[in-house]
Amino acid sequence: MAAVTLACLAVVLTPTPLHASADGESFIQADKPIAPPDGFAGLCDRYRWACARNGGGNGASSDDVKLAGKINRQVNRSTHSISDRRQYGREEVWALPTARGGDCEDFVLLKKRELIRHGVAPERLLIATVLDRKRGSHAVLVLRTDQGDMVLDNVRNQILPWWRTGYSFIRIQNPSRPTQWSAALVGGVFR
Repeated sequence: MAAVTLACLAVVLTPTPLHASADGESFIQADKPIAPPDGFAGLCDRYRWACARNGGGNGASSDDVKLAGKINRQVNRSTHSISDRRQYGREEVWALPTARGGDCEDFVLLKKRELIRHGVAPERLLIATVLDRKRGSHAVLVLRTDQGDMVLDNVRNQILPWWRTGYSFIRIQNPSRPTQWSAALVGGVFR
């Protein structure tokens, strides 16, 4: 399935005290606030679960990773890829996929909702915006486990550690305050 690109991201590349490195650090460390991506406005009101916290302090278990793999494959197989421009007549609409399908952030939302429904703590499921390997704008779901951050993606069925995706991570939902975003600027072109 080909990636559907988002509208171009306007990013100010300033030095930031990050701890993630190209040598495969397990977690995306992002601690500098940044504006949310286009299309995110109003999402937490429409889908309260998208920004929920249940206060669970434990990382996702190996069973959660297996479940995430299953849901990632199911959503990738059952959801057609369609751009927001084609479906809604505008560039950025973050919503659950329709009968026609959805673009990358719509896949992310469906996966996040399904994992929460199956008992994964919402603060362990973080939306991230990235540049893909071709430097196109893209969105993925990050599953925060005890062993590190794993990426669910609509362009592959395999879940990978964030640092093995080849993606340049721009921003990620703040796990403590999912209505807010943090700059990541790690991986890919930021190595």
